[in-house]
Amino acid sequence: MVSQGKVRFAAVGDLHCTKESAGTLREFFAHASEAADALLLCGDLTDYGLVDEAKVLAAELATVSVPIIAVLGNHDFEAGRPDDVRKVLHDAGVKVLDGEACEVHGVGIAGVKGFAGGYGRGALGPWGEAVIKQFVNEAIQEALKLESALAKLRTPQRIAMLHYSPIEATVKGEPVEIFPFLGTSRLEEPLIRYPVAAVFHGHAHRGYPEGKTVNGIPVYNVAMPLLRRTFPDRPPFCLIDVPQEEAQTSAA
Repeated sequence: MVSQGKVRFAAVGDLHCTKESAGTLREFFAHASEAADALLLCGDLTDYGLVDEAKVLAAELATVSVPIIAVLGNHDFEAGRPDDVRKVLHDAGVKVLDGEACEVHGVGIAGVKGFAGGYGRGALGPWGEAVIKQFVNEAIQEALKLESALAKLRTPQRIAMLHYSPIEATVKGEPVEIFPFLGTSRLEEPLIRYPVAAVFHGHAHRGYPEGKTVNGIPVYNVAMPLLRRTFPDRPPFCLIDVPQEEAQTSAA
């Protein structure tokens, strides 16, 4: 139930659910459901993108009594069946976003997987071999999908959820050599044009839990392995409140 004055979101990514995960996540999800008004899942929901893994996750999510919104991650594409993974989760009541937007308790949510490519002056440019141009174009297309989703929202309060990081600050702690594969600042550009209350992502297991975009938007790395290591005394999900007063205005 939404508390007076706020909407509370629980966010986590990188569950890496396997067929052996059956029975291991239900209590965790029950805690998240009790603590929040909605649950956000930020990609790498499965370990190898297998349908059987998605079915296990769907069964584990049965304890959740609040809306569930998700984006897929790179692991969910590994088996080449992301649409099947998405369908299993959809059939279990999960809203899986891929460049779409939705509204929960009056708060708008834009979601996209995102992609790699690097940050700032170190971002890879579309020059040279065709395969490099294709790689960069994938990042550009994901950024455009995020921008399109944000542009559709008319709610005063909005959040964005991704798998890859839009800023460098929340991947620091990972080996510097792999920064370009953990996200890209191309994903930050839509967040500058369409500011949000908060951004959630995963992917960087050894990154940093919080940073900000150049325009001051808080960005949270909610990869489960990172949250477990950084906050060992609490369940590994991130809780963020969005003011309920503005959310109510958006729904009117």
